[in-house]
Amino acid sequence: MSSSYVLLLILLYTFTTSSVGAQAAGVEKGFYKKSCPQAEQTVQSIVWDRVASNGALPAKFLRMFFHDCFVRGCDGSVLIDSTANNTAEKDATPNKSLAGFDVIDDVKTALEKACPQTVSCADIVALAARDSVSFQFKKPIWEVQTGRRDGTTSQASEANANIPSPSSDFTTLVNDFANKGLDVKDLVVLSGAHTIGVGHCNAFSKRLYNFTGKGDADPSLNATYAAFLRTQCKSLSDNTTTVPMDPGSSTDFDNHYFANLKLGQGLFQSDAALLTDGRSTKVVNKLLDAGDFLDAFKNSIRNMGEVGVLTGSSGEIRKNCRVVNS
Repeated sequence: MSSSYVLLLILLYTFTTSSVGAQAAGVEKGFYKKSCPQAEQTVQSIVWDRVASNGALPAKFLRMFFHDCFVRGCDGSVLIDSTANNTAEKDATPNKSLAGFDVIDDVKTALEKACPQTVSCADIVALAARDSVSFQFKKPIWEVQTGRRDGTTSQASEANANIPSPSSDFTTLVNDFANKGLDVKDLVVLSGAHTIGVGHCNAFSKRLYNFTGKGDADPSLNATYAAFLRTQCKSLSDNTTTVPMDPGSSTDFDNHYFANLKLGQGLFQSDAALLTDGRSTKVVNKLLDAGDFLDAFKNSIRNMGEVGVLTGSSGEIRKNCRVVNS
């Protein structure tokens, strides 16, 4: 055997093993194809059934996925219940209005019957976000790579520290996203998720009544829109009333959010902040095209779904999404 042939074999072996290792280190399309072939169809079936009778769920699941990924990565830790000795993420201030945990429980119960301890809670959250939004289109509108494993730590303090605030300025938002490996385009595109769902008055009422601490309103807020919001949110202390985040289109997943943004009708300070920098404004303008938004969203939510994932032998596959395995 010639020395050049031996060298070729070594190179081929090195390339093959390194490629396999790189693939195994992340998530991939169709991870459950052999271990639980019905996994993705089971999630879709249950989620679509529930969304059909509860149109608020798509926004809820998108938010759950986002809040999960921004704390310890996309590891399902947002699903863990608090105990006497630990206050978990779901009881942190930004997460107290999360919902849809019962649907995740139903999906997990069905999958545990079909394929015990095979499908992670983290993957269920990722799939539920996609499937709930896709119900409107009657087909999946982005690809979800799977293979995540579940984390075993969930602390409210970490959620409070890591989840971006609706009152954040542009620099803070950019830093928050950069810390998760996401760029300015991801920030703007993912903010487009505010095209569905509602916001609580206490998350933005300072813009209406006390923007600079002098009893004033945020001048970047459309005056007519601000007047409407004041009819809904009558004081700074109102923490129960909600209003649509995307007036006129709050139940349809579309790019209407960006048109509203250009009209000064971004609900949160973090929305308005996207027009305070040339880089993000350029992205906003591009996303005024509906097709460009959907294409960009597919990429950015995939990027977010890969933040801090646990794979291989890391983490675990929880039997119950609310409790770490004993």
